[in-house]
Formats: sequence, structure tokens, C-alpha cells
Amino acid sequence: MRSHYCGDVNKSHVGEEVTLVGWVNRSRDLGGVIFLDLRDREGLIQVVYDPDLNDVFELASTLRGEFCVQVKGLVRARPDSQINKDMKTGEIEILGKDLTIINTAAPLPLSMDNHQNNSEEQRLKYRYLDLRRPEMAERLVFRSKITSAVRRFLDGNGFLDIETPILTKATPEGARDYLVPSRTYKGQFFALPQSPQLFKQLLMMSGFDRYYQIVKCFRDEDLRADRQPEFTQIDIETSFMTSDQVMAKTEEMVQSLFKELLSVDLGEFPRMTYEEAMRRFGSDKPDLRNPLELVDVADLLKDVDFKVFQGPATDPDGRVAVIRVPGGASLSRKQIDECTKYVGIYGAKGLAWMKVNDLDAGMEGVQSPVLKFLNEQVVSDLLQRTGAQSGDIILFGADKANVVAEAMGALRLKLGEDFNLVSDEWRPLWVVDFPMFEKIDGGYHAVHHPFTAPTGVTAEELEANPTEALSDAYDMVLNGCELGGGSVRIHNQEMQSAAFRVLGISDEEAQEKFGFLLEALRYGTPPHAGLAFGLDRLVMLMTGTQSIRDVMAFPKTTTAACPLTNAPGYANPVQLAELGVAVIEKEKAKDEPTT
Repeated sequence: MRSHYCGDVNKSHVGEEVTLVGWVNRSRDLGGVIFLDLRDREGLIQVVYDPDLNDVFELASTLRGEFCVQVKGLVRARPDSQINKDMKTGEIEILGKDLTIINTAAPLPLSMDNHQNNSEEQRLKYRYLDLRRPEMAERLVFRSKITSAVRRFLDGNGFLDIETPILTKATPEGARDYLVPSRTYKGQFFALPQSPQLFKQLLMMSGFDRYYQIVKCFRDEDLRADRQPEFTQIDIETSFMTSDQVMAKTEEMVQSLFKELLSVDLGEFPRMTYEEAMRRFGSDKPDLRNPLELVDVADLLKDVDFKVFQGPATDPDGRVAVIRVPGGASLSRKQIDECTKYVGIYGAKGLAWMKVNDLDAGMEGVQSPVLKFLNEQVVSDLLQRTGAQSGDIILFGADKANVVAEAMGALRLKLGEDFNLVSDEWRPLWVVDFPMFEKIDGGYHAVHHPFTAPTGVTAEELEANPTEALSDAYDMVLNGCELGGGSVRIHNQEMQSAAFRVLGISDEEAQEKFGFLLEALRYGTPPHAGLAFGLDRLVMLMTGTQSIRDVMAFPKTTTAACPLTNAPGYANPVQLAELGVAVIEKEKAKDEPTT
């Protein structure tokens, strides 16, 4: 039905007859000549119909937005005065010779010109229309180019594309599982995989030493801009490769993606320990484009007569850290109060501040509501350690170390944006040497996942001092976004059992949930390591949008619903009976009407 895509016609086709198909983006009757903008996935092209062809002209006059049409015509160059440099096809146009209306379109339920006029609910309900918009089409085309480039790179480096099961067994990986009832085993359930973690490890045990998969994963968790209940991973696993080798190979892959698709040279990725990242930036995924940093000052404040500072400064689990904001003395009291409310979101109880109006004036040049608690030496030391200059402000966070890191880390990002300090460059890095475990509510939790290998300890030492162990794990971070995370895996049954015990998983529970893995570890398991990239986040970053919903064809809402298909929905009684599943009806509120 077509000879060319609309966006592919150019000056080299002048004088040729072409056949195009697509949708009416816009139609205008200007002084007896009809100008039609025709659109397909590759772009827009202008078609001109003049009244010389009376029947065709009359048909063209009936066109409205989103009619599906076929156009036949002659490619001709536009006059220099009419060239549209903003259009890929702006140097040419089609002189229409024939027109077929393939399908008409009803009045549209959403704006095609400006998506800002549409609610997200509208965009998702009529996603098939939303995806016709050029910016949405371009993102999905770009996503396809990314996956194609990834496959070429991995295929060319000896990796095998191997599928793993979607119906599997529930495993604890940090989020709720989506469960699927079994008809043949009533009362029992499959789980949709949160990741292919165990299966890709089993593939390493099977001798397939370089595996990859672009795979769907499912996690029933609270959503935000960069989360969805179903998402896509670029999943990679290797045998007989060290963490350094895995990092080098995957770094090369991402470098090649940016070079090929964006003409961007990312350069060599620096490495930073988890401890340094948390100390300097309050985050394990630091945005290096932002020059603001957290500076520890607890040692300077442990003897001050001010419990807000003194308490955390002398508490082994506490922390006092400051952020110096260049030019921040211009902040009004109202703006400082807004910053105080902002850190409160992350658990901080307050935000002390100190304005440096005149550095050379010492104490006289400093303004702060807590100045009365600080002597001249403390103030001098604070100014020197932070590198403060006249016109700056110093903001204090004092609390438990995790609260300070989270609150001040978030404030750092906010202030970087507010003061236009964030550069527009690409700043990748590796974060390494993560703790093996963290203690939450009296119990231990794996920082990565239960199958991550510790570094330099025996199984006995791991159990004796869980919080002292570091994991052989690594995260790739770009502009404050975690692109992917991975680790060397435990390939020894004794060490895996020890890790389970630290996590509070008894030997009996481990056997029930992971018996197949523990059994497999007995039969010559090779050392292996891997990494999984979030494809949706990668596309989001590379296309410059702010939400992964903009780079997924049919995403869910923030409440994990699909307005397009009205999913999830109720199952009928016959289906439920076949599955052996009963639904407990929600108890009605007293004021809820009965039906």
C-alpha cells in the first residue's frame, strides 16, 4: 500500500511518484489550496491538493484529524521561502494526484497537538491514540534501537539469549510477588518472577557461561515515576569472570550505546565506594552533575551546649553533616522554612542554618539562630572545613546517620536544581563495596539480594559479624539514576546457607524455598557473576523524559491499573471454582448503600 514512509521522503526523490499511507495530522484550506500534513511512525510530510483535480480536491476537503488515508502524488521541492527547517521533510512536499480514505475517525477524546491538555488517565485510556503523537512514537522507535544495539553487542561478545520461566516459585527478593493460582494443583500458586535471578544462576551451573535476556519482571510494590508493576530488564550472567571483568564488559556496552545512538562519549567510568557515596552525597546513586556535597562536622560540635547537635555528634549511630550552598545567603526565611519542611518528609526534625554575610568579619559576619550556642573557634572551624565564602549559607542536618543521609541527600538535589548548579553533562560512575547486610527493626536484610557473595570472609566469619561484611557488588549509576546493579554470586553451599541464616531464613525454610538451588550448588558450581539493567530507566534517561511510562507502550497507572483494558478485573465464578479460589468480599461500611 505504500512506496515510502512519510518521514523518509527527501530531495533525492524529487520528480518521483510516491504512495504514502498514514494519519491526517492537520488539514488546512488556504485560499483554495488544501495543505495536508500526513503522519506515520517515521515523521510528517506536507501534501498539497489544488482544485485542478476536482474530485480529489473535494474529497480532500472532507478530511479531519486522524483520518487514515492513502496518498499518491509527485515529490517536488519547496521554494526556498517555504522550506521548513523544523521538519525532517521540510525541503519537499507532495503534489497530491490521488486520495483514498481508508478509515474515518470519530471526534477525538484527547488532544493530539498538546499532551499537556490531556490527563494521564486519558492518555493511558486512549493509549493507541497517544502513541501516534510524534514524540511518543520517537521514544518507542528509540527504545527498539537500544534493544537492537544491546543484542548486537552481546551476541558479538559470545552471550547466548536464553529464556527463563515466567511461572515460577515465590522467592524473597525485596518486594511482594504476583501470585498465579494453579488449576491442576488447587490451593497452590505460581509466582511471577521479580527477576530471573535463580534461573540464570542455574544456567551458569549448566555450563552456559555467557547468558543474556531482555526479560519482563514483576514486582507488586508502591509505584513512582520510575517504577512499574511490570518492567523490563537487560539481564546478564557470566561464569569464570570477576566483578572487574563484568563491570568492564557492561561498561563497554553502555559506552557503545551512547556513542552509536546519541554520539556521546561517556569516557571511563570512575569508581566510588558505597561508604564514600553516602558520606559525600547521602545516596548510593549520587548525581555527580551537582557540585554540592555533605561535609561531616560532628567532631566540631560534640562539646557544644546544644543537644540538637551534641546528641547526634556523640551518638555512635548519629551524624551531623552540613551542606554549603554558594550564594545561599540570599535565601529568605520563608525559603529556609520550605527547606525545613522538605527535609521533614525524610524524617528530619529540623534544619539549622548559618548565613555567611561577610567572611572576613568572623563571628560578626555570621548570622544564625544557633550562633549563641557556638563559640568563635567552632564557627571558624566550620567556615574553614566547608570552604565557605561571603554570600554562602551552611545548612545543618543532625540525627541518626540514616536520617541525615536521606534528608540531606534529598535536600542536596533540591538545592542543586533551585540554584541551577546541575550541569547538563553525562556523569556515570560505579558504586562498589556495598555492605553485605543492613539491620532494620532488629533483623538483617540483604542490601542487594540473598545470593550476593561477600568479600574476604568465611561462612563462619559472615555469621559472626554480618554488619562488618562487604559484598562483591556493584551498581552502575548515571546522573543520579541507578541504571543497573549486579554482583558476584555465592557458588558455595556452605556460604549460601550461612547467608540465609543471617537473614533469619531457617535451614528448613531455605530447603523449602531454595532446595533446588542448594542442591545444585553441590555439583561443581562455577564462580559466576552478573548484572541487570533497567531497560525502561535507560530509555527514559537517553530520551530525556521524566517517567518510564513515557517509554513503555502500555504502562500501568501509579495505582497499578490499566485504564485501556480496565485491568485488573473480577473473575467469574466458574473460573474461580476451577482454580479452587474463593474471593472474600470487602465488608461494607455502615453508611454504604446496599444493592
